[in-house]
Amino acid sequence: MVLITVVRDYINRMLHDISGMKVLILDSQTVSVVSVVYSQSELLQKEVFLVELVDSISMSKEPMSHLKAVYFLRPTSENVVLVRRQLNHPRFGEYHLFFSNMLKDTQLHNLADADEHEIVQQVQEFYADFVALDSHHFSLNIPSNHMYMLPAVVDPSGLQHFCDQVIDGIAAIFLALKRRPVIRYSRTSDIAKRIAQEALKLMYQQESGLFDFRRSEVSPLLLILDRRDDPVTPLLNQWTYQAMVHELIGIQDNTVDLRNIGKASKDHKEVVLSSEQDPFFKSNMHENFGDIGMNIKKLVDDFQQIAKSNQNIQTIEDMAKFVDNYPEYRKMHGNVSKHVTLVTEMSRIVEERKLMLVSQTEQDLACNGGQGAAFEAVTNLLNNENVSDIDRLRLVMLYALRYEKESPVQLMQLFNKLASHSPKYKPGLVQFLLKQAGVDRRTGDLYGNRDLLNYALNMARGLKGVENVYTQHQPLLSQTMESIIKGRMRDVDYPYIGNHFQQARPQDVIIFIVGGSTYEEARVVSLQNATNSGIRFILGGSAILNSKRYVWLHLKSKYFHFKDCLNHRDCYIGF
Repeated sequence: MVLITVVRDYINRMLHDISGMKVLILDSQTVSVVSVVYSQSELLQKEVFLVELVDSISMSKEPMSHLKAVYFLRPTSENVVLVRRQLNHPRFGEYHLFFSNMLKDTQLHNLADADEHEIVQQVQEFYADFVALDSHHFSLNIPSNHMYMLPAVVDPSGLQHFCDQVIDGIAAIFLALKRRPVIRYSRTSDIAKRIAQEALKLMYQQESGLFDFRRSEVSPLLLILDRRDDPVTPLLNQWTYQAMVHELIGIQDNTVDLRNIGKASKDHKEVVLSSEQDPFFKSNMHENFGDIGMNIKKLVDDFQQIAKSNQNIQTIEDMAKFVDNYPEYRKMHGNVSKHVTLVTEMSRIVEERKLMLVSQTEQDLACNGGQGAAFEAVTNLLNNENVSDIDRLRLVMLYALRYEKESPVQLMQLFNKLASHSPKYKPGLVQFLLKQAGVDRRTGDLYGNRDLLNYALNMARGLKGVENVYTQHQPLLSQTMESIIKGRMRDVDYPYIGNHFQQARPQDVIIFIVGGSTYEEARVVSLQNATNSGIRFILGGSAILNSKRYVWLHLKSKYFHFKDCLNHRDCYIGF
């Protein structure tokens, strides 16, 4: 179950069988699907000499009959309209249409009607309606990700559009893997239940024949979770390489934008962090920050040795050898420079924002008890002028999630301090988080203090100590995967949908988090898969979160929620 291989195979099939010079035409979402698995140089090798967006190419009228147009688009009504318009006034010699998901019959007929010039050579469905970030991790990159937190009455059509896109992405995953799953969902989540019901309807009723692969293996499990079951993980600072880059700088489709970093060279305004293309990153993406520094030093030392040997060119043979090795030399130079730039910038941010001090308190809030000590630590950091506004907000959010029932008086004191020190963040945002993801709304044992076994395990870990105080937190997902492996996942918390039940332990489990996944969770999935437990896990989500994006989600959702409350007086939520 290697997601990148699946998507690469689709793209290879698109481009390999069409000979001659080609233009690849994508939409705003399939451009992400392609870019994470295929480099520009690889596209050139497939004779793709131009890559365009479908909405911008509509504005050009220059004929290019020497090129064959390869379209790879989501099957949306907007895209079908654009393709129809372009078929009415063709610019290219041939048209090959590929869609990333199921086409409706009406869409197919509309395309056929528009092909008056008979230039469409083929129309196919290639199920790659997801962004394969890694072999075990995918995202749907849904722009309206905040919709999952809104009640249906606020924006029914917006919520339906969000659900449709989630269903499309999940369907594409299983069609690409040629499997039909048994489905479970998080009991306390209305949105998880709704998506589970609609996925069941699609796979077992509406498109039953398409999903019937007649395979004898145990059906895979699709587990649909709600981000609100674990609001802690996306709020924490991160200290492993990939997660830390996303937290402090930002990663979009495996690309890091360094244009706002002063020391970045002209060649490194945008850099790619891909485990498929970068061996150093593949080996170190889950390592902690301290080890990364040592490993980059070794990478620099190795490069300096090679650079030193290349300076010793004395004969024609030496020169020829250097020329032969030059592309690899340049590639290594770029790789070294990329990782040095990233670690240097992250070190600067850690020092500037005093993140080691902040993170230690965050980890205590997430992993350890002691309300009095926690209140004192958070108060001290709120008073610290070197702590940034966003870090103050996250600390109060983490404290509120942990102690919402235990210390309402102290919580109000922290609200007042937050308002006085960081006035741009109102306490209402923390209250909205509690309303969305407080203890009464969550499924699972987030802090390991409800279930006796989890409580004992946490006690044992505390007595044994942890390897690194900054990485002691384990996402709730770790506990969920362990429950699946040991067959202990409770039906009352994660009920099945429909009449399809797991007859035996599944070999493949796809976990989808409505609201978005994190790189910390992708790390625990990768580490779990490496243990060879007999179950292979794949993680997906509607977006990829870091703490800023997670806070922004709540800001956006709170705005829409509040706007609706002005129209519905009975929906007061305490802003």
